Amino acid sequence: MAHKYLPTLLRHVPLPGVRAFATLYALDSAVRAMLVSVWPIAMYRAIGSAQGMSLAYFAIGCLSLAIGLMVPWAARFIPRRWLYSAGCALHLAGPGLAIFGPEATIPLALLLSTAATVTVFVCLNAYVMDYIQRADLSRGENLKVFYSALPWTVGPMAGIWLHGIWAPLPYLITIGFSVMLTAVFWRLRLGNGKQIARARGPAPNPLAYLGRFMRQPRLVAGWLFAVIRSCGWWVYVVYLPVFCIETGLGEQTGGIALSLTNLMMFAAPLMLRWVTARGVRIAVRSGFAASGGLFLLATFGVLAPPVALVALFAATFFLIFLDCCGGLPFLMAVKPSERSEMAAVYSSFRDVSGILTPGLSWAVLAVTPLAGVFAACGLALIGAFAIAGRLHPRLGQPRRGSPATA
Repeated sequence: MAHKYLPTLLRHVPLPGVRAFATLYALDSAVRAMLVSVWPIAMYRAIGSAQGMSLAYFAIGCLSLAIGLMVPWAARFIPRRWLYSAGCALHLAGPGLAIFGPEATIPLALLLSTAATVTVFVCLNAYVMDYIQRADLSRGENLKVFYSALPWTVGPMAGIWLHGIWAPLPYLITIGFSVMLTAVFWRLRLGNGKQIARARGPAPNPLAYLGRFMRQPRLVAGWLFAVIRSCGWWVYVVYLPVFCIETGLGEQTGGIALSLTNLMMFAAPLMLRWVTARGVRIAVRSGFAASGGLFLLATFGVLAPPVALVALFAATFFLIFLDCCGGLPFLMAVKPSERSEMAAVYSSFRDVSGILTPGLSWAVLAVTPLAGVFAACGLALIGAFAIAGRLHPRLGQPRRGSPATA
């Protein structure tokens, strides 16, 4: 038999582990973090008004949501490795259009980059559910945050600085990271993921699996955790700088606070120990309770702006903590036969929060000052704390009598 004479490394390709996926997440973070502070400036210059820019972001969010839900349908016709590679290609196309296209095409460039993000995210989550054992998901989520800490700490500030030196420079660096992301993905030989069963019959409507999602309360709860957590980040990133300007704390204060916040991502390994010792249910409830309480405390920022700033900054520690463990209830509840479809549903939390937060904030600001947005966000986080009370007490902990996972 010919395979007996193949080199050992060719006959036994090691399966990717949590570190391999954390590396992919870190490279994807490097691609996105470099431009996260550049896109708003480019969009404002291209459109010319904050109102028009908000409308463009709303439209891009809706289109991105539709694209993400279509990915599983496309995966029935396009092998997942090529679908992931197509997402990487869109990561090249977006910045490329921003460099070489006219200024009026900046919204289209952002749409391409957003489509790239959601495509890569859906495929990568499906791979994680294929290759990472249930007992290792918690470690994988924490390693993902830890590996992504440096890109998110350096990227936003570096992007703005490089954009000031020469506008195309951050786009060019992003293209370089996109090439690295593609190369590492192909080096890992992830293929098309594990095939549970050969498909019978025609591909279903891309929205058909939403009914199956809605009939599984654990998945709905896990998705709500992700949406509410993401809304908290939206409020912090978008409205804290505005609050600092309106209350006289300075234009740079919000940016400095964001950079310092990202440094806390390096504490992810310590957070993992806490989650492992106490379980997912206690961890998720603690994160939502603490962050919600601190956002509510920031409501008093009208009377004492520095108190609001400190409270919101402290709240982000618990948002990062939720980044480490808040996705576990969803990932641990997904059926093997629905990995691709439910990965697409899960990824929609980014776009849904990007649509909900500006819309609900607009309604709140119609009747309250800016601090009212902090109160609304705090109440949503407390609501997630209440929902998390229905999680199984031993979720994420090894079963009695099962061998420990290294």
